[in-house]
Amino acid sequence: MGLEEQITKLAEDKLTKPSLFIVAVVVSARKGPKKVSVIIDGDEGVDIDDCAALSRSLSVTLDELSLFEDNYLLEVTTPGVDHPLELKRQYPKHVGRKLRVKSGDKLIEGKLEVVGQETITLLQETGSGKKKQTTSIDINFSQIEKAFVLVSFK
Repeated sequence: MGLEEQITKLAEDKLTKPSLFIVAVVVSARKGPKKVSVIIDGDEGVDIDDCAALSRSLSVTLDELSLFEDNYLLEVTTPGVDHPLELKRQYPKHVGRKLRVKSGDKLIEGKLEVVGQETITLLQETGSGKKKQTTSIDINFSQIEKAFVLVSFK
């Protein structure tokens, strides 16, 4: 088991709410103090107290286990708008929001309408006024290379 997998397991055991989950753990390969980034998300969102609680408890465990020879920097954060959706579990809370999905050589934008077991359904609008058309597009999770939530400032 690699270092990132070890830290993921430790972090999962330290989560304080069943609605929280680990999206990714990244350990930098830079010289000097290693940077450990733990990205968490939640079915009902994540607040600063969730990040702080995980950071405190995980830091104690990492120190006790001496997984790093030197000092390290631990960062517990949530996925930002520039971070793609990586897990099926992340999609349901974004129903009603606009997504940009890369699938093969296609980029598809549309409003996330349905999240199923194996697919998502996007509603794509084309045209305007009386010529406005709405198309429903089903995409299998297995065909999604990257999916981003698009931020609207309307």
